[in-house]
Amino acid sequence: QVQPVESGGGLVQAGNSLRLSCAWSGRTFSRYGMGWFRQAPGKEREFVAAISRSGGNTNYADYVQGRFTVSRDNAKNTVDLQMNALKPEDTAVYYCAASRDYELGRSKYAYDYWGQGTQVTVSS
Repeated sequence: QVQPVESGGGLVQAGNSLRLSCAWSGRTFSRYGMGWFRQAPGKEREFVAAISRSGGNTNYADYVQGRFTVSRDNAKNTVDLQMNALKPEDTAVYYCAASRDYELGRSKYAYDYWGQGTQVTVSS
C-alpha cells in the first residue's frame, strides 16, 4: 500500500523555524498533486499548502501565506514544508497527502493517500 511518510516535527519556540519532509514510496510520485494539512486537538483538519505535480504552482492558506513554503523534488520522491516565524497557533499534527485528480486541492476530500502525521509544537 502506497503511503506518504512525514518526518521533521518537534518542539520549537515561537518565531523559530522547522522543516517537515514527506517521503513517497511509489514510483509515480510525479503524477500526484501533494498537499499539507494540519489538525489541532478538538479541531477539524485544515488545509495548509499544496503543490502541483511539476512543482511549478503552489497554493497556501491565508494563515500561513508568507511564512510557509512548500516544495517538491520529483527525483527524490519528496515534498517539504518549510515553516518560518512559527506561532503557538501553528501547533498541530501535520499531515502529508497525495491526490490523483487534483493538483492544488484545498479540500481534504480531494486527497487519496495520507501519512500518519508528525507533531509540531510551538511554545510561546
